[in-house]
Amino acid sequence: MDVLNGRYLRIFGLICMCAVIYNYIGVRKSFDVEKPEISLQQWWGDDDPPDDWAAYLKNTSEVIGNKLMYPDATIDDLREQLNRTLRLTEPLENSNFKNGFNTKELQKIVKYWRDKYLPRWRERELFLWQFNHFTTEIQGLRMHFLHLMVYDENKVGKHHYPVLLLHGWPSSIREFYTLIHKLHQTHLDKNSKYIFNVVVPSLPGFAWSQGTSRVGLGPVEVAVMMRNLMLRLGYNKFFIQGGDLGSLIGSHIATLFPENVYGYHSNLCTVLTGRSSMKGFFNVMFTNFFGTHGFEENIFPHMKQLKHLAEETGYYHLQATKPDTIGAVLTDNPVGLAAYILEKWSSLTNRNYKLYVNGGLNERFTLDALLDNVMIYYLTNSITTSSRIFAENFSQQQISLQMNRVPTDVPTGCARFKHDFIHFQDSQLKDKYCNLIHSTYFKEGGHFIALEMPELLHADFIEFVKKVEKFSKLI
Repeated sequence: MDVLNGRYLRIFGLICMCAVIYNYIGVRKSFDVEKPEISLQQWWGDDDPPDDWAAYLKNTSEVIGNKLMYPDATIDDLREQLNRTLRLTEPLENSNFKNGFNTKELQKIVKYWRDKYLPRWRERELFLWQFNHFTTEIQGLRMHFLHLMVYDENKVGKHHYPVLLLHGWPSSIREFYTLIHKLHQTHLDKNSKYIFNVVVPSLPGFAWSQGTSRVGLGPVEVAVMMRNLMLRLGYNKFFIQGGDLGSLIGSHIATLFPENVYGYHSNLCTVLTGRSSMKGFFNVMFTNFFGTHGFEENIFPHMKQLKHLAEETGYYHLQATKPDTIGAVLTDNPVGLAAYILEKWSSLTNRNYKLYVNGGLNERFTLDALLDNVMIYYLTNSITTSSRIFAENFSQQQISLQMNRVPTDVPTGCARFKHDFIHFQDSQLKDKYCNLIHSTYFKEGGHFIALEMPELLHADFIEFVKKVEKFSKLI
């Protein structure tokens, strides 16, 4: 019986191999889709769209500096909520984080939040406002962003580029703070030839960026807004770095507006197509057929990775189908909000952290940094509006654009960090990213790499910029 099973397996593998060969030789071009026509002036504001778009742009082009400070009453109210008796169910014996957030550890975090963090809130507030914060109106919505510039006297002998940093969920601009410093201060290194102007927006519906009341604001439409923001700031061409949703949005910008992008760098490159899946399955049958550059342990055994993906993406399914329900549960519920957000910072940083009683949250991050991020969601009441983009991403309108099958020639760099929840090989990525010039694998690191290991991400990004200059002849 084992012999028969082995024979059938080989026959099935041969069929798959023939399918892949046919795919490449016979019908490869039929998988490519033309770039869709996307409106650059779609209106997302609550009021009626303008009749005169030129006049609207002229009247709303102002960029305003902001420091959105919160009154003592807001912080006192949060302290009172955290001071309520918690009626949490005891965790199962030795369950650690296997069933989600360990409630004993949650009580410790709430105590720290209330007794140690909140008394220092003004200190944390100053930390959050250390950079220049701005708002401007883009397509009817108030957009919030950080903008750090290097002035003329520092440009001598340097190569000067704008960089757009795009965060994901449940993250925020806070994830990038160390990376922002490293990019902005690159010009201070006498051995570096680069200076960067850094733009870090809060995505629409996240933090201080306004959410829409209209249906249809998905990642493609957000990509248009991010590109329009960069043009508003005077950057006609720029680099992009992003992970999670920021990776998807950055990919869409590179695909839709290649003329505006020097290069696209991501720590979560994905291509979700039938052809990509076939290649992944084919690699299961013939291990490492397409090659993984010594990083096989994070892709094989394949079923182990699929099991991990299924375990850790339940939130994605919930937010892609019922974002307002989870939003209602977490609004005005700071303890629930912290548990929901921080559990993802545990499980997506390292799959083995579920075996730790505290979810490994203090292994790579400080509790202050994690609570900064939670506070941004709480103070801006953005958990519902930030979750809606998942549902929009799976709308029929968004799916019909088939963006995964629209190739781009923009120079692309993909960095894979071991403990992220999904990885794609170069052979899969090149179907979409035809100019994949930078491909790296790391034996550590997870999903929120900009906060976890900013030095490593910065170094990888700089290597990518060097390759873009070399292959694109920018200098």
